[in-house]
Amino acid sequence: MTEAAVKGKGAEGAGSGLEAVRARLAAAEAAAGRPPGSVALIAVSKEQPEDRVRAVLEAGHRLFGENRVQEARARWEPLTAATPGIMIHLVGPLQTNKARAAMALFAAIHSLDRPRLAETLARLADERGACPDLLVQVNTGEEPQKAGVAPGEARALLALTRRLSLPVQGLMCIPPEGADPVPHFRLLRAMAESEGLSWLSMGMSGDFETAVAEGATHVRVGRAVFGARR
Repeated sequence: MTEAAVKGKGAEGAGSGLEAVRARLAAAEAAAGRPPGSVALIAVSKEQPEDRVRAVLEAGHRLFGENRVQEARARWEPLTAATPGIMIHLVGPLQTNKARAAMALFAAIHSLDRPRLAETLARLADERGACPDLLVQVNTGEEPQKAGVAPGEARALLALTRRLSLPVQGLMCIPPEGADPVPHFRLLRAMAESEGLSWLSMGMSGDFETAVAEGATHVRVGRAVFGARR
């Protein structure tokens, strides 16, 4: 099913979109010689209407991504109470003053990108006795308008997270729009390997198959699953 068809079919299209993305992901894993199910599909539900999200839930999917803490809390607190097994990942930037709420809501935070946020998360983790899995976001294109630590500063930030005993599992990136994503994916993979990190959050609707070929462990797919946001 095309993305245009998904867009036009509302909740039904979202369920069909999920099925199509699952098939594409399985084919990408096979083409890359990777085991089936080795890449986690994060269905990015930000700003999507509830009927589409429910359709994807009813199709059995349980891993979702959100960009904003407040929107995620309003949507997911009632849904997680009613449906076991849901996991929500924060895939958008995190303001320091939203860190406490984020730690209570998300199973993983993909957007750790500065020392102050690392220090805040460490303090809250000490208070709570627990911390979500964390990924450091790297601004591989060094775009001034985009969140993420510059590649040249990533090693120092990772060293700080280790001193703070934060559970950093990997790295995340969003390549510049319109650019070939492969050099960005390869840079992120090389950085992760040099730091002994196993998670690579990279690839979205337009390039997740390429990301799988380059080693992604998590892909963040919104439009291809749900259709264009209304």
